[in-house]
Amino acid sequence: MVSARAVIITLVTAGVVGGLVWALRPGPLAVDVADVTSGPMQVTVAAEGVTRVREPYLVTAPISGMATRSPLHVGDAVVRGETVVAVIQPAEPAFLDARSRAQAEAAVDEAQAALQLAQVNLARAQADLDYAESQLARNRELAARGTIPQRMLEDTQQMVETQNAILEAAVSEVAMRQATLIRTQAQLLGPEGSNPEPGDCCVEITAPQSGTVLSVENESARLVQAGAPLLSIGDLEDLEIEVDLLSQDAVQLAPGARALVERWGGPGVLEARVRRIDPRGFTRVSALGIEEQRVRVILDFTDPAEARPGLGDAFRVFVRIVTWEAGEVLQVPISALFRSGADWAVFRIDGGTARLTRIEIGRRTQEQAQVLSGLSAGDVVVAFPGDRVSDGAAIVPR
Repeated sequence: MVSARAVIITLVTAGVVGGLVWALRPGPLAVDVADVTSGPMQVTVAAEGVTRVREPYLVTAPISGMATRSPLHVGDAVVRGETVVAVIQPAEPAFLDARSRAQAEAAVDEAQAALQLAQVNLARAQADLDYAESQLARNRELAARGTIPQRMLEDTQQMVETQNAILEAAVSEVAMRQATLIRTQAQLLGPEGSNPEPGDCCVEITAPQSGTVLSVENESARLVQAGAPLLSIGDLEDLEIEVDLLSQDAVQLAPGARALVERWGGPGVLEARVRRIDPRGFTRVSALGIEEQRVRVILDFTDPAEARPGLGDAFRVFVRIVTWEAGEVLQVPISALFRSGADWAVFRIDGGTARLTRIEIGRRTQEQAQVLSGLSAGDVVVAFPGDRVSDGAAIVPR
């Protein structure tokens, strides 16, 4: 028969063991939670872009010459056909080396001698003409008295005409030799002999388009060749955006896609539209040394120019191009998703217990995923589930 003492000892022992079991029993696991919501959702492709003037005008030198110091600076406003943007003067002649100068001086001496010879020929031709005219006057008197035959008078007249032609040729030769002398003397001119005044023999170039000076190639006076760039002009109210996207992102876009321009330096978000997607990509090496295939995408601002004060050419902006959007979408945070075999799953909280729930998802953003089946609006799921969370585990919101 069991004594009372043994019963008491047994009851005390059982109580102590039960208390230890109760004390050591694991409590509910504290977790982060998130709600399954329904609302608008956007899927975007994000990238950095650069603004640029849609139709810049590059002003080039129409002729070779000496461009004077630029009358304009970057940021100056110009008016089409009125504002003088550049002035080009004749270029100064080059220095002559010893051999070239000796040849030029010899050519001058030769031209001077030829001019003197032409002047002598002119004097002789004038003397011959004077003699022929005196002979003609005398023969006319003799022919009137019948002393000489008519044929002799005609020969004298022909001689006068011939001497007139010789005199005209001598005059032309003298003019030609004078021009040759001037040309050869011009070959001796050096930079020290050419100093045109501003505005003399110059070409003034006016603005081809109204706008703002975007860049000046060189403000200093300098020698330019025909076709050399001088400055560029553009309308800062007519801007576009150039974005280089990964080729796998570019194929998701279509012309007309809506875009949001953020982090441009001003308040608010600007609206834009995709205008063109280049049909050919190019290779670019990323900062990590990885070759990437990029595609150039051009966007147009849809907001008026007054909505983007201060935004200019070649300014960096951040662009999010919308590839898909809907008004009412059931969505769950990406942080709650994990793989269960080949399916996506979440831990749905049901009365303080984690329930493994397989779901089907659709489109995803960096923060949310579209839920096609498996959850309902208002459900609560475990965010950032770790290895300690399992199906049926007791949990409590952190």
